[in-house]
Amino acid sequence: MTRYYLGRYFENQTFYKIQSQSIIDNPDQRIVDDLSSFTGTSLSFALTLFTAAVDLISFSNILFGIYPPLFVVLIVYSLGGTAISVLVGKGLVNLNFMQEKKEADFRYGLVRIRENAESIAFYGGEENEMQLLLQRFKQAFENLTQLLISSRNLDFFTSGYRYLIQILPAAVVAPMYFAGKIEFGVINQSYSAFNHVLGDFSLIVYQFQAISAFSAVIDRLGEFSDILDRSNSLLIEDSKPKIAFLKVDQFYGTASECNGADTFEVCQKLLEIEHLTLQTPQYTMTLIEDLSLVVTKGDHLLIMGPSGSGKTSLLRAIAGIWCSGNGTIRFHIKQSNKGTDRSILQGAINNDGPENGTNYHTEEKEQQLVDGTERSSGAIFFLPQRPYMVLGTLRQQLLYPTWIEDLIAVSESDSLPFSLKSSRLTNTRCELKPMPNEDELVEVLKAVCLDHLMTRCNGLDSNVDWSSVLSLGEQQRLAFARLLLAQPEFALLDESTSALDEANEVRLYKEIAAAGITYISVGHRSTLRNYHKQILRLKNRAFDTFERNWILETIDQDKTYLTKSVA
Repeated sequence: MTRYYLGRYFENQTFYKIQSQSIIDNPDQRIVDDLSSFTGTSLSFALTLFTAAVDLISFSNILFGIYPPLFVVLIVYSLGGTAISVLVGKGLVNLNFMQEKKEADFRYGLVRIRENAESIAFYGGEENEMQLLLQRFKQAFENLTQLLISSRNLDFFTSGYRYLIQILPAAVVAPMYFAGKIEFGVINQSYSAFNHVLGDFSLIVYQFQAISAFSAVIDRLGEFSDILDRSNSLLIEDSKPKIAFLKVDQFYGTASECNGADTFEVCQKLLEIEHLTLQTPQYTMTLIEDLSLVVTKGDHLLIMGPSGSGKTSLLRAIAGIWCSGNGTIRFHIKQSNKGTDRSILQGAINNDGPENGTNYHTEEKEQQLVDGTERSSGAIFFLPQRPYMVLGTLRQQLLYPTWIEDLIAVSESDSLPFSLKSSRLTNTRCELKPMPNEDELVEVLKAVCLDHLMTRCNGLDSNVDWSSVLSLGEQQRLAFARLLLAQPEFALLDESTSALDEANEVRLYKEIAAAGITYISVGHRSTLRNYHKQILRLKNRAFDTFERNWILETIDQDKTYLTKSVA
């Protein structure tokens, strides 16, 4: 069940939509705690119901045969007790629901302290964090107090309900005994049968607290499941305009013409943006108006502008995780026809000309994508300002996310359930590129000046908390190592060198340019212009205008840009 929910959680980047739009609280707690409670309680209730059914069948005939009115009294008593239990404990379901939420919120606050320990220490914000945590704890404690009061009231009734059972059978059967119609031993039989059958009919009374907690778990899982279904079926904001994502598969082969000409003219487009108007996910603000541009191979683009102008948001749209707005984003994916050597073709493309006098013909096949998450695997690589460090070894850090290196090793004798041995999601990047060997990993660490990690962290298979051990600058260089290993068509760099000195910045940009990777960068440093051919300038858009808030310029490659010093 955990595997099933995890698959739905990651499908179509639902986890990002839930987090970015704050659709639902604490999905991690629902997957871990609620699923565990649901499966355990379901099994327990199933066994209890089975036992009660067998017990009811066994003793009902005995009780009815002794004295039928006693059986009627039992049914009336159990129905009355059930009704009163529901009335007394009707608030328990909501209180249990809120208790799960508030405890999860408190745990989340503690996790944030652990993840941001250094920043909090620099700020000296211990007292503030203590107050915030105590506030969340107070909310959980107050809800728990109400939960205990309701549970106490229900326990009072349940205890009285149990004690009355001790005298009720004897009170009903006693007149028959004094009239000489039954013997004393029949009273004991009726008492025993009455207790068994009443216990079976009174499951709701005896298990009401457990049932209310179980109902809260079902409500939380049901709410979570509905969100997953709506997100995966693209029903969220379905009536709103959305950006159209298109994939153009370019198939190459030998021919005497290319685009109607007799010369080598292989189309080198990688990305086309047509009349893109980008809005925030909730459609409350327009960030970019009517943007159109083309990125070709080697035509590196720099995006600059003031804070809040939509620079990173544009990268999110290109990466496919934002689709609010309208316009078209078209990806050009290069593929070779059968019989055409892909490596020879790539060499021809890189050299801007045919080899051995061979002309190449281009066929383009365009298809609509559901959203940007379906873009061709390996074609785009994103580097955020603060790279994500996975939980694993240094080798796994380098291979992420292009290759999966047996993160869950399952052998024939493994005791893991069979459902964990197969993946709902497939990483097609792994299928397209062979996994680098150890020498290649070491070489790329040298290229980004991180070879000292081999001795500092005891080799590629060392496992530490990398987000704490490595500085932000080292993490950014490690992200560039991933990029060099992945060798995508082009990369999106969101201030990916902000924590680096200029020497390392120059080195890394030269490395990815030499690798034939076309990149789109977001940044503020003037020195970044040295590594790009075009610059897209964005400005903050006025709310009362529909004018374009962008300018596309060509960068003078003969001019060297230096960082301005501040006196």
